[in-house]
Amino acid sequence: MASTSLLPKTISPFLSTPRSVPIHFTKPSLFNTLDHLPCTRKPCIHTYAKKKNQWLDPFDDGEDPDMEYGSLFVDGKQEEDLRPPDDPDNPYGFLKFPMGYNVEIASLASKIRGDVRRCCCIISGGVYENLLFFPIIQLIKDRYPGVQVDMVAGERGKQTYELNKNVRWANVYDPDDEWPEPADYTDMVGLLKNRYYDLILSTKLAGLGHAAFMFMTSARDRVSYIYPNVNAAGAGLLLSETFTPDSLNLAEGGYNMYHQMAEWLGRPFRNVPRQPVPPLKVSISRKLKAVVEAKYRTAGAEKGKYIVFHGIESDSKASMRSRGDTDSLLPLEKWAYVFDAVRGFKPVFVIPHEKERENVEEIVADDISIVFITTPGQLAALINDSAGVISTNTAAIQLAIAREKPCIALFSTEEKGKLFIPNAEEKNCTIVSSQTGKLKDIDVGAVENAMQIFVMSLALI
Repeated sequence: MASTSLLPKTISPFLSTPRSVPIHFTKPSLFNTLDHLPCTRKPCIHTYAKKKNQWLDPFDDGEDPDMEYGSLFVDGKQEEDLRPPDDPDNPYGFLKFPMGYNVEIASLASKIRGDVRRCCCIISGGVYENLLFFPIIQLIKDRYPGVQVDMVAGERGKQTYELNKNVRWANVYDPDDEWPEPADYTDMVGLLKNRYYDLILSTKLAGLGHAAFMFMTSARDRVSYIYPNVNAAGAGLLLSETFTPDSLNLAEGGYNMYHQMAEWLGRPFRNVPRQPVPPLKVSISRKLKAVVEAKYRTAGAEKGKYIVFHGIESDSKASMRSRGDTDSLLPLEKWAYVFDAVRGFKPVFVIPHEKERENVEEIVADDISIVFITTPGQLAALINDSAGVISTNTAAIQLAIAREKPCIALFSTEEKGKLFIPNAEEKNCTIVSSQTGKLKDIDVGAVENAMQIFVMSLALI
């Protein structure tokens, strides 16, 4: 009797299932109809939209295509928030509430529908990378009417946003700093958290650390590029949407380096067609134009009668070159030959540092016009009053195209020229590339032949 009691007991009948009854597992839903009853002969197969993020919920099959929306979830673009703030002096316009209590910033319908009232963009890189993000900012403004866009960039990148009227605030914080000061780190997290962003975008390749930084801002949607290798492990758990670039350097993609983010932001959604990416445009203030006009007049140049030379070889951070093109600065000895080939216009050399003035006067010419400009806003104003631009692969080329000025772009290879300036002929830009793959070996004769573009543009005016 004792030995029999030690034997394992049989499984209770309510846990056992008869073999004749098939077992079916179906996804529970509050909206099941008679068409979605479990099948008895063959398994049911449902097709759903793409998952938002495969790391968040492995059992999430995306949005239910049979979901019906009522009046709270109307189709089309969001409407602008016409409600005036209670306190006109408060940029946030918070409602009055007792101390110690928080308020609901957005309605439930707005959250489910995906409206974006406040957006923050964290941009990695310098002037060039921030300048090429301008079309994405305009895309956000067109896709979400009434949205307020703020920027977070490095010291050099922040200067770019004096040329963008769509940006509300621009804060200095270097996202590329691997070891930021703890005080600056926590201060920026608190600053972004207190602004209650609906959407936060980042062009920095995110690992677990940067993803945690975005997660602590408490933004509803967190969208970022991630590393294309094992360094991205864990980042997807803290982000709403991720993009994997082709290389570790996003700037190697050229003009369309943000094409993945642009495609996601402009996606069609509930009777909203795909939002096209607008061209690069910059706006210049009157005060900026007046300051720059005084500079080039002092240098002996007249409005519309000079050509801007940009891209001299220098170790200054104000060179405004792209991270995706390391060979994009030309020695002064080569610029001297280009200077001698100019006819009918006055060359104006842009120097990124005052220490370069003596070198330019010694190598090129003594009576040459030299303008010291380091900010992208002043460079854009100088290009706006010029007859054209001759530059290497720096921000000057993109600014000339944005202001519809004829330009000659000097590249080390033809492939890089097509990558950074697609459809150059339509943009009134001539690409001159080196035959050896090195910028210093560029043919000055080809540059001289390309200068006909300035004479033709002047004749059309």
